[in-house]
Amino acid sequence: MAAVRATPADPTPGLLSEAGQSGDQRAMPPELGPNSLAVLSGPTFMYSNSSGDVPPGSIGGLVHLDTRLVSGWTLTVNGGALLVLRAQTIDHYSAQYVLTNSALPGLPPNSLGLRRLRYVGDGFHERVELLSFQPEPVRLELRLAVDADFADLFEVKSVVRDRSAEITRDHAADGSELCFSYRNGDFSAQTRVCCAIPADRIEGDELVWDLDLRPRQEWKVDLHVPLPPGLGVVEPVRGDIADVIHGRGDDPLRRWVQDRAVLRSDNQALERTVRQSRDDLAALRLDLEVKGQKILLPGAGLPWFLSVFGRDTLISAYQTLVAGPLLAKGALLALARLQGETCDDFTDEEPGKILHEVRSGELTRTGQKPYGPYYGTADATQLWLILLSEYWRWTGDDETVRHLGDNAIAALRWIDEYGDRDGDGYVEYATRSPEGLGNQCWRDSPDGICFADGRIPVLPLATADIQGYTYDAKLRLAELLDGPLANPVLARRLRDEAGTLYERFNQDYWIDERGGYYAVALDGDKNLVDAKTSSMGHLLWSGIVPPERADAVVRQLMSPQMFSGWGIRTLSREERLYNALGYHLGTVWPHDNSIAVLGLARYGYRAEAKRISLAMFDAAEQFDHRLPEALSGFPRERLLFAVPYPTACSPQAWAAGTPLALVRALLGLNPVGGQLMIDPDIPPELGRITADRVRAFGQEWRVEALGTSGNVRLQAS
Repeated sequence: MAAVRATPADPTPGLLSEAGQSGDQRAMPPELGPNSLAVLSGPTFMYSNSSGDVPPGSIGGLVHLDTRLVSGWTLTVNGGALLVLRAQTIDHYSAQYVLTNSALPGLPPNSLGLRRLRYVGDGFHERVELLSFQPEPVRLELRLAVDADFADLFEVKSVVRDRSAEITRDHAADGSELCFSYRNGDFSAQTRVCCAIPADRIEGDELVWDLDLRPRQEWKVDLHVPLPPGLGVVEPVRGDIADVIHGRGDDPLRRWVQDRAVLRSDNQALERTVRQSRDDLAALRLDLEVKGQKILLPGAGLPWFLSVFGRDTLISAYQTLVAGPLLAKGALLALARLQGETCDDFTDEEPGKILHEVRSGELTRTGQKPYGPYYGTADATQLWLILLSEYWRWTGDDETVRHLGDNAIAALRWIDEYGDRDGDGYVEYATRSPEGLGNQCWRDSPDGICFADGRIPVLPLATADIQGYTYDAKLRLAELLDGPLANPVLARRLRDEAGTLYERFNQDYWIDERGGYYAVALDGDKNLVDAKTSSMGHLLWSGIVPPERADAVVRQLMSPQMFSGWGIRTLSREERLYNALGYHLGTVWPHDNSIAVLGLARYGYRAEAKRISLAMFDAAEQFDHRLPEALSGFPRERLLFAVPYPTACSPQAWAAGTPLALVRALLGLNPVGGQLMIDPDIPPELGRITADRVRAFGQEWRVEALGTSGNVRLQAS
């Protein structure tokens, strides 16, 4: 009987996970509804339906550092659910819900005005306000039902283990507090719900207030769920709930953005989109500690990825260098500190490798999951080198580059000795962990790499985008070796190796059929994985495409089969597995498109770059100027409006970074020899673009452009 071959869908056949089956990944459940809202601050969020409730059994709740502290939070009046008049977020960390009552025994509909104000900062805060419009006194029962399951975020996405037998309750007899506690070995968690006005009684896990309201009488209660002490939220907002909601208190976000570049445009939608991106990146900032190292970086995205990711962080930092170098420098230093040092099958760690993901929940801390950190990525190491180079080009910071010189050489050694698993000159991947990822490129879903006929290839895989990154990383490292790292001999070797990779790649990955295009990968038998994908845009960005093939590549990317009208699809509609709602099978990812736009601009395809950029800005306008993680791949001319991917993260770091990368491409803004150079091609729809406080080479610059003319000048300090 033939042995079962490993594939991304079954990367370790016959090797069972110690943590057991994780179950199917859940889509957005109907109980939260399409108008669900989240308030967010760093690694903490509260996700609820449009009335502010968290129905038990949903993906909603209060989550902090990958542990769900509140899994049920339901408010009723006289036993009835409340009706939503309107609800929306105010800032990323605050929201307001305006509600009323349905017809209830002894209470006509719309007799009450209710408002829930909430924010996440130094804890979770909620104020419940009631106002009676009844002409006579009324007696009401206000009830808040609370649950705490202490689920790991990985379980929230799939199947939650029942911990009820291990959860203890120590509710206050005077009605002032609910307290839930849980311990499993060295892992412990606690949830306290503190009431400014004690409840009249506690029934099970429910706080109950018996209220007698006169006509037009207002009543309110403040609730607070403290967060565990230690790291987490970066500069959390604090203060009275009403002051926070109305912006009267100290807002750390306002102070953070004061030092960032400011963009203005004749197109107000563009200006608002860039401003929203800036605010979202601030909202996603994390203050974590991993292996004794303090990390200050943006998390990848709400709700599933509020943690440090190598690939996401590095691409986000690259996208946002035009707004300032601090994020890039922080990413480089933090990820270098956590660079792989040894070989560990469970975590896929190898010497010199840059991590994939860090988690803090129970399953990680008790050793059931390998995320403390996990290294299952084959592209973050190259992206780290690319960002190091780009950071140096924008700053001229020789000192930081020299400080990271050993890390850069270790990264190069990983590429050559561990990344290239069989010595054929290509970087391949295959996990060794029972909990490892099958696909270790950015298309990391089990079917993210497929043949045109729908087959899933055997491992190990050498994807095209990773070879492009490797080519670019070696050329960029050679530039650093000729400069601050002072090793011209190694620089020459790397240029030779990059040249060889360029020639071999263009021989081995090119397919002449169907108009000419690049395969998405070579499989474990060195067969061409022949699906047409958006990875070709990454190849333009890396510069590995010969000029004579660029026309064919651009035609493929901009064809109706790949360009939806909102952006380039991850997978062509020609392929068997194409699905407009498939995670990597036909959706449109903003970050993916921003990389393609930078690549198109690099090869001089400015008209195509403008077309994609305008489509992205149009899409952002439809989502309150915030690009989601991914859009569905439905054709624009058919549906007329953009449709989000069902479980898209929002906000999400590299989606937030996309508008900045697009503006950079449209401006043709690049650092060259200590100067900022501009070569703009601004669409008429965007009018004049002005950017102040653009940081490069330790100075601030002002950039202005209209059409194909523009200028850059130093700003007075």
